[in-house]
Amino acid sequence: MSTNLVNYMLDRLHQGNTTASNNVTNWSGTCYIMPLLGAFLADAYWGRYWTIATFMIVYIFGLVLLTMTASVKGLKPNCQNGVCDPTTAQTAVVFLALYLIALGTGGIKPCVSSFGADQFDETDESEKKRKSSFFNWFYFSINIGALVASSVLVWIQMNVGWSWGFGIPAVVMAIAVASFFLGTRLYRHQKPGGSPYTRIAQVIVASFRKSSAQVTSDSSLLYEVTDKESAIQGSRKLEHTDEFKFFDKAAVMTPEECTTGPPFDPWRLCTVTQVEELKSIVRILPVWASGIIFSTVYSQMSTMFVLQGNTLDPHMGPHFKIPAASLSIFDTLSVIVWVPLYDRIIVPLARRITGRPRGFTQLTRMGIGLVISIFAMLAAGVLEVVRLRVVARHNLYDYNGFVPISIFWQVPEYFLVGAAEVFTFIGQLEFFYDQAPDAMRSMCSALSLTTVALGNYLSTLLVTIVTAITTKNGKLGWIPDNLNRGHLDYFFWLLAVLSLLNFFVYLWIAKWYSYKATVTDDGEPSG
Repeated sequence: MSTNLVNYMLDRLHQGNTTASNNVTNWSGTCYIMPLLGAFLADAYWGRYWTIATFMIVYIFGLVLLTMTASVKGLKPNCQNGVCDPTTAQTAVVFLALYLIALGTGGIKPCVSSFGADQFDETDESEKKRKSSFFNWFYFSINIGALVASSVLVWIQMNVGWSWGFGIPAVVMAIAVASFFLGTRLYRHQKPGGSPYTRIAQVIVASFRKSSAQVTSDSSLLYEVTDKESAIQGSRKLEHTDEFKFFDKAAVMTPEECTTGPPFDPWRLCTVTQVEELKSIVRILPVWASGIIFSTVYSQMSTMFVLQGNTLDPHMGPHFKIPAASLSIFDTLSVIVWVPLYDRIIVPLARRITGRPRGFTQLTRMGIGLVISIFAMLAAGVLEVVRLRVVARHNLYDYNGFVPISIFWQVPEYFLVGAAEVFTFIGQLEFFYDQAPDAMRSMCSALSLTTVALGNYLSTLLVTIVTAITTKNGKLGWIPDNLNRGHLDYFFWLLAVLSLLNFFVYLWIAKWYSYKATVTDDGEPSG
């Protein structure tokens, strides 16, 4: 939906560049914040299957309403002489539809990848190996859909009409819901383990209540159930680790607790596995934070890249013009090229060199993507410098037409973002699923998605700050409505510098991180 949304804001809602860009990034950010709600319901109460099913219906309602805003006379803006002037009510309905879609996304995004990975048995080595490839091909399939959206769908929106451009996704989504329900009897289901937020709170409260307790050096003396499975439904036991020892206080048994025996107050005594759940989340958080800047770079494809492309020559031959938003097809094509290349060539080659089953560690994979994202911003900045030089050479500052540079010079920046996605985003999917405690996998998948949300919000914040600072004293600023009189290149340089600083911080985080280990049926740790 976000591929061409900025143009809908510009053309139909008659918004300026900054407002349209911020509205799109705010909406995109909400799409990636709402998964925290969906993940909570999935892990705590509904399970992944019913969460996906319920929120799919909400998503369809949003798509249908959005289609109506572009097709029903009373809901779509009245356009005269090419100018659309929507009423407050019409604008409100558009945003209601968009945020219903965001709500629906919240139950689908954190659960689909985890639900797919749940279908693989982690105790079976052959299935465990295939699960690693699953995340690659899952992301590959998403981008096949994005390929259609950024090419055919955008063309329909710009040349046939927005009602068709929104109506087709609504029909396709309805078909997707039907196909999901058809497979119901074949699925493996992970039982919900209760509220992960409650368990985290219990460990924190119990740790502070026992802040004066001494933690024994013998971890076997810490409280844990004697069963093979942990006390948390659907979760394996986790091996004790020596990090964040303050939280171990929650598993220290007082003399009174040793005497009275179970049942214990969960707000005073927690199992080692419950404590290790919290430690796992704490370890993941710095890795999570390092993805925010990357997501800010990624969000430029639906905002600044499109605004830049709107000023370039879109002609393919004498009669066909490619919409600027359709250039995201090259991001999608990049993913489609890089996924099989990574899975079939790079991983086997890296496996021979490193001896690791995955070829690279998940953290190494994500780091490679961060580096590529820096080059994506450099490519966008260089193109903008060239574009502004052409504007100056031909005195096109107030020219409303296209600058005589082919829009296809944007291909490198899109292609680099796509390559970065394959390494960082897919690496994140696998990392957050693999490193999450069993009963918190939806929550951790949602946590990884919030980097995209915060990246969008950070983009909005940066645009707002940059605009406020650079428009002082009556100046036009870096990102005016007329980009020929702006300096969009400076904004790309800013993102490149922030990405470089983020990468250096990430190197320190990756060196510090220690991977999760579970306890096998024979009581031995398995990392």
